[in-house]
Amino acid sequence: MSKRTSTNRLIHETSPYLRKHAHNPVDWFAWGPEALEKARAEGKPIHLSVGYASCHWCSILEKESFEDEATARILNDNFVNIKVDREERPDIDRIYQIAQQLITQRSGGWPLTMFLAHEDQRPFFGGTYFPKEPRYGLPAFKDLLLRVAQYYRERPQELRTQNEALVKAFDMMGSAPAPEGTVLDDSPVKANRAQLARLFDPKYGGFGGAPKFPQPQMLTRLLRDWRATAHEAEPDLRALYMATFTLRHMADGGLNDQLGGGFCRYTVDEQWMIPHFEKMLYDNAGLMALYAQAAIASGDADYAHIAGTTASYVQREMQSLKGGFYSSFDADSEGHEGKFYVWSREEVRAALTPEEYAAFAPRYGLDREPNFEGRWHLFIAASLEDAAAAAKVSPAEVSALLESARTKLLLRRAQRVPPARDDKVLTSWNGLMIRALAVTARSLGRPDLAEAASRSLDFIRANLWRNGRLLATSMDGRSHLNAYLDDYVFLADAILELQQVRFRAEELSFAQQLIEVVLARFADPGAGGFFFTADDHEKLIHRSKVFSDDATPAGNGIAAFVLQRLGYLLAEPRYLAAAEATLRAAWGDLNRYPQSHATLLNALEEYVHAPQIVILRGENAVIGEWQRELARLYAPRRLVLAIPAGAAGLPAALSEKAASSGPLAYVCTGSTCAAPVGSLAELLETLRTGEPA
Repeated sequence: MSKRTSTNRLIHETSPYLRKHAHNPVDWFAWGPEALEKARAEGKPIHLSVGYASCHWCSILEKESFEDEATARILNDNFVNIKVDREERPDIDRIYQIAQQLITQRSGGWPLTMFLAHEDQRPFFGGTYFPKEPRYGLPAFKDLLLRVAQYYRERPQELRTQNEALVKAFDMMGSAPAPEGTVLDDSPVKANRAQLARLFDPKYGGFGGAPKFPQPQMLTRLLRDWRATAHEAEPDLRALYMATFTLRHMADGGLNDQLGGGFCRYTVDEQWMIPHFEKMLYDNAGLMALYAQAAIASGDADYAHIAGTTASYVQREMQSLKGGFYSSFDADSEGHEGKFYVWSREEVRAALTPEEYAAFAPRYGLDREPNFEGRWHLFIAASLEDAAAAAKVSPAEVSALLESARTKLLLRRAQRVPPARDDKVLTSWNGLMIRALAVTARSLGRPDLAEAASRSLDFIRANLWRNGRLLATSMDGRSHLNAYLDDYVFLADAILELQQVRFRAEELSFAQQLIEVVLARFADPGAGGFFFTADDHEKLIHRSKVFSDDATPAGNGIAAFVLQRLGYLLAEPRYLAAAEATLRAAWGDLNRYPQSHATLLNALEEYVHAPQIVILRGENAVIGEWQRELARLYAPRRLVLAIPAGAAGLPAALSEKAASSGPLAYVCTGSTCAAPVGSLAELLETLRTGEPA
């Protein structure tokens, strides 16, 4: 059915996902006072539908049901219908995902379909995708809607009793803080390392079976586990192997776009072969930084290449002219998942010379059976040496042929109808990308990537920082929605990382302003840690506090990590106390489920083994060279700032580490600092003989 020409209220929203539903016959509202008041006034239950722009099954639900006039009539007659973009309103999504799991005892996901009481938005029933006709063991959506509406009318007392129980379940969530006197040690770090070894897939890498997600937080933990033991008699080489083996298979598989660069969300198989073709900004941020760090940890230039191609993809396809990074690309184009990315042999053969095809086909699997619905999704099927042997040329010649072939095919692919792009700019995800570009710039010696990161930071400061508070999202010149914990701490973490590439005192001051808002507005002074929403945020049925990672790092984990580093850097005991309180608040969860809390484990590691901070002072040319020399070493517990001799506006703790007639390096472990050293050789020797960073 074609979409109507008339529109509903969603046409005025900033979210491309909401706007996509603006021509549905459903009388949609965005979440807000108008919809909630209408429900209360009319006594109608709320039908809450949560999704996001690149969600494949969200699109199917829309086509099957929300574009269907008969379904729309049922929805409009019986419910107040609210559509939510989970990327703009993660606060709402978090609450009702948990509620769905508590009510149905099933896992959540998107689209999320929930039914809420009209008086107080407490949920009484829900699920995820429901088909238009009965299938997959699920009822038809229209039948379900009629039954839910009837149940709501006829059994109000049962629903109230259920809702009270649900609210109590919310209140009981989370464990108590560590008892007074508990010593925080690295036992959860060690338990996580053992758990990852048990979960590791020795055949294809990664953890568990299909579907298979990249999980960069877990892989980062393995690199850090290896580095922490690098100077021991028996370093943890198994941790390094598990990380790099996984990275190799992900880079060679269909998860990685072999032509254009960039990673998809996950693969439907255990071999990293066939992805769900959506591309998310946050996945590419986490993986870019991880490959850059693996490059210097292992010395393998292939990882540096993957980090570089991912950075090129993100700048080319996901960065706006104004500097902000867009959110995602759909999996579908022209109504078919993956259509933009897959090939027939005939298409490839027609685009290439015979010599190019002879090299390209064995390298990317075209000499094998098709792997995606009768067509080929490209992956690394043969080494360069084997591809050269098949093409009967030298490895150098095959590399040149492959490069020219990729260029031609990328140009041809660009003529296809591309997947839709979600052009909203999210503060939190931009923070992740700024950090990733800064890490990659430092690791690969790429100052151009630091410039791309700076453009994004400048965009956020100009468009999403108002009256001392952050906003969460921006689209078409309109910025709105109160920012969440993740927005503040991801951005502060990114700024601190960017200072390791080039120092700007005003940016460090901005990071401190962000952290002060976090302490003032998000902290839980009783139990420790930080709520997901600020104390003046819209009142919802539950105020979440999240310690575990999901597709993105846990805000509490990043908060504790940044607070510790800034606390030592700026000699600010309030920050160190807040970081410790966060770790104590999460201590029970860290011990029970360490593998779900990799980001908090990084903070715990730096609580037990204080980070090393190196402050370089002197002329730019000299201290810049020292900084680049240190950047060649993988030292995840080390922070290096090169501050020019004439820098103004420094906080007291940094201005005290003054420049001299020549360059100086101040090396501190936590709050303990050694005497400054005046040569690069002395600095390297000091770092070599100290505790591993």
